[in-house]
Amino acid sequence: MAQGRPRDSRKEQQWRRRIQQWQQSGLSVQAFCTLHELAPASFYAWRRLIGQRDAQTGPFVAVQLVGDEQPSAGQPFEVVLPGGRTLRVPPRFDQVALRQLLLVLQEVSPC
Repeated sequence: MAQGRPRDSRKEQQWRRRIQQWQQSGLSVQAFCTLHELAPASFYAWRRLIGQRDAQTGPFVAVQLVGDEQPSAGQPFEVVLPGGRTLRVPPRFDQVALRQLLLVLQEVSPC
């Protein structure tokens, strides 16, 4: 994980999933790592690195389109937030209000 190496996006996504699972598990880092046979030092290093990367990129995250169909102009769309929360946005929406809502949701920890 040296700073000079190119990013391995598959490895980063794997660690993002692990960290999200840990957050939802309610376990301590030590217990989670023991259960999943992970080295706690690696867990802490990846958690720190991902936090730094997220802070550098701001609140925006990569978007993954699901399905082959093109949405019609009249269909709502969904935004899946960190922690698995889903925001359903109607076809016509107030961009300023949505932006404010996303900022608020970014500050609130997942339930």
